[in-house]
Amino acid sequence: MISANQQAAAIVEQMVARAEQLGISVTRLSCGARVIDLGVKASGGLLAGQYAAEVSLGGMGEVAFVPLYFGEDAGPGFWLPGVRVVVDQTEIGCMASQYAGWGIRRGSFFAIGSGPARARAAVEPLFQQLNYRDGADVAVIILEARELPSDEVAEYIARKCRLEPSGVTILVAPAACLAGAVQIVARVVATGMHKMLKLGFDVRQVLHGFGTCPLPPVVPDEDLASALANDCVLYGGRVHYIMRADDAEVEDLIGRIPSSNSPDYGTPCYQLFQRYGNFYNIDPLLFCPSQVTINNLTSGRTFRAGRPHLQVLKTSLLGEDRG
Repeated sequence: MISANQQAAAIVEQMVARAEQLGISVTRLSCGARVIDLGVKASGGLLAGQYAAEVSLGGMGEVAFVPLYFGEDAGPGFWLPGVRVVVDQTEIGCMASQYAGWGIRRGSFFAIGSGPARARAAVEPLFQQLNYRDGADVAVIILEARELPSDEVAEYIARKCRLEPSGVTILVAPAACLAGAVQIVARVVATGMHKMLKLGFDVRQVLHGFGTCPLPPVVPDEDLASALANDCVLYGGRVHYIMRADDAEVEDLIGRIPSSNSPDYGTPCYQLFQRYGNFYNIDPLLFCPSQVTINNLTSGRTFRAGRPHLQVLKTSLLGEDRG
């Protein structure tokens, strides 16, 4: 059986070998867990974020940097730097590994966890709808956090993974750093699959995924950085899924996936943060790509819905009156 954690651990070793070049720092906590700082105190960078994104996919996908063009019906378009994500066996790579679904809180420390350690711990309800579990003797997790984890945090993760702390590697990056921004927007394929799951669709029917998403500008404020990264997905993310399903299922599903189906659609996320007080009060069905294409292998038909929201992209990413 494929071990997403073992595959991720192999990528981590490549990162460690290039630590100085990538601008990352590697330390061991007293409990034995390894911590890799991608942007809390370390400088990090684009390549560190690329590696982290591929780690989060459990080695089931590849991430590359691409220029993305956004055209307009009238007037000139514009381009933005972005990522391209390609993943096979999306149940493992996206849902059991990459999706940021594990909230980790110990005392004052809080982080959102993604990566294949989730498939070792399997503490989230969504694992009841997946076939995959990983029994590897190592676990790799990526924490979106503003501070580095303590022994208490590492021991908690190890305990949930049923491992000794020495078998756990923790990558850490806030949204307000370049590596963190890269690995957040590289979840674009996973966000669409999570929307399908929330809509009651069996995501095990999704076989392959391809997605692109623009990169946000790096800003020092963590809340604004998180909002801008989410805007990239919601208003500029485009995904293509290849699945085996009934056409009737796909026809019912396709129009409900894009972010435009949420009543909060069309407002930059930072304004939504201010309106609702925190991230968790925003409509959860907003958090998915702007445009979705599905190729159904059962019939050979292709379905498409949604489109990028150019004005919000300009407002958020090009600095036009963020509000």
